[in-house]
Amino acid sequence: MRNPNCSSELKPGEKLDELQRNGYVIIQDKERFCFGMDAVLLSGFASVKPGERALDLGTGTGIIPLLLSAKTKGDHFTGLEIQTEIMKMAQRSVALNHLEERVSIVKGDIKEASRLFGAASFDVVTSNPPYMNDAHGLKNPGDVKAISRHEVLCTLEDVVREGTKALKPGGRFYMVHRPHRLAEIITVMRQYKLEPKRMKFVHPFADKDANMVLIEAVRGGGAWLKLEPPVIVYKEPGVYTDEIYEIYGY
Repeated sequence: MRNPNCSSELKPGEKLDELQRNGYVIIQDKERFCFGMDAVLLSGFASVKPGERALDLGTGTGIIPLLLSAKTKGDHFTGLEIQTEIMKMAQRSVALNHLEERVSIVKGDIKEASRLFGAASFDVVTSNPPYMNDAHGLKNPGDVKAISRHEVLCTLEDVVREGTKALKPGGRFYMVHRPHRLAEIITVMRQYKLEPKRMKFVHPFADKDANMVLIEAVRGGGAWLKLEPPVIVYKEPGVYTDEIYEIYGY
């Protein structure tokens, strides 16, 4: 049971949000970085089985390890984050929920993940990486939001390479990304012997183009890809579909 006085532990600009799962909460700073729907959708798409260990690359506020610890019976969840301030915020969220034995937040560079944790050390790897690869034009490449959204400190290839190395043979890799980079994603995954097995597109409305894609790939898997029915976010402006409410836990 979390500390009823935890709001007093917040720093200026921070807020405490309910996760609608097991009474869990998360600390966020709306001026710098808050988790989005993509992270929640990824946590609903990923599967962590009893006894399995999962690694989240670029964990940010720790939203994916927190949600997966609530939704699955996985043994342990590790989040890797390079930005010190956000990493400490995620650690405080873990402590507020008394999840220190199941969730660890580690400071480190995605490009060194396999060295930090050892090769073939996880059953599952998840990532909600930066989507944009136009970082060269940024005015403030060191800005928290820029690092989260643009490939400033890591590339798609870095995420796939290190995620694959960290996975055990037959381990599963789950990622959310943008559809316009799908061809590149599949090419890079296959370059590192990570075979896409399951895919789901996310559409804001039923008659609109997809703006996200969820992918499951298996290290060393055979060539067989299942395209699942899409997720539709809104049934009308401002009104979520039943599937979205279910994923969020309402």
